[in-house]
Amino acid sequence: MISLLKNHPFGVEAFFDYSLVLTYAFQKKDLQSLIPECLTLDTYLDRWAFVAVALVQTKALRPKGFPAFLGNDFFLIGYRIFVRYITPTGKRLRGLYILKSETDSKKMAFLGSLFTRYRFITTDIRQEWTGASLIIRSQKSQVDIAINTQFIDNSLPLQSPFTSWKEARRYAGPLPFTFSYDPSRRQVLIIEGLREQWQPTPVEVEQAQIPFIKSLSHHDGQLASAFLVSQLPYCWKPGQVQQWNR
Repeated sequence: MISLLKNHPFGVEAFFDYSLVLTYAFQKKDLQSLIPECLTLDTYLDRWAFVAVALVQTKALRPKGFPAFLGNDFFLIGYRIFVRYITPTGKRLRGLYILKSETDSKKMAFLGSLFTRYRFITTDIRQEWTGASLIIRSQKSQVDIAINTQFIDNSLPLQSPFTSWKEARRYAGPLPFTFSYDPSRRQVLIIEGLREQWQPTPVEVEQAQIPFIKSLSHHDGQLASAFLVSQLPYCWKPGQVQQWNR
């Protein structure tokens, strides 16, 4: 019964005050061991694979159809790998595989652990807006991020493998699908997200200390891009389970 509950059994809706996504590029061999056998890395130039750090101020997250005042407000830091999946009928899906989720809400950590496989833990998170600057810090997670939203020259991060923001945009999220895998049952869980609009704006990263990113590989990931989107309604369909028999 507990395993079935983790299959995202009902639709969910929420509102994002903002979502900041920092995407890091790794050599694909450095991330291969982090994804389950049913998925493949979504690569760029057959060389680079990507981890996105999504920092999201979420409002009124609740089962779809419930009134907003019953929803849960929280901050989320999600670590996701860009992946691909081929369904039993041969359909190719592009999406994300969740490595870890951090939230400042104990309630959200409990509910997230009950109804998803997104590996929720609680942490402290502090946000500070000063004019065009946003600072996000966590003492427990040792996260320290500062961005400038008034991005004048629009140049990509120095070590980015991308040659344009148009290319970088493909790895900024959100992607249509999120995948989980139950190896004991060899079952893939597919969750489809729906959005009404998504117009991310490039931002300048002035500081980004994220220990979890450094822990993923012996080789440091390279900051590839950073985007900010604001004031966005979002919802997720109930999870769909597929048997994986390859």
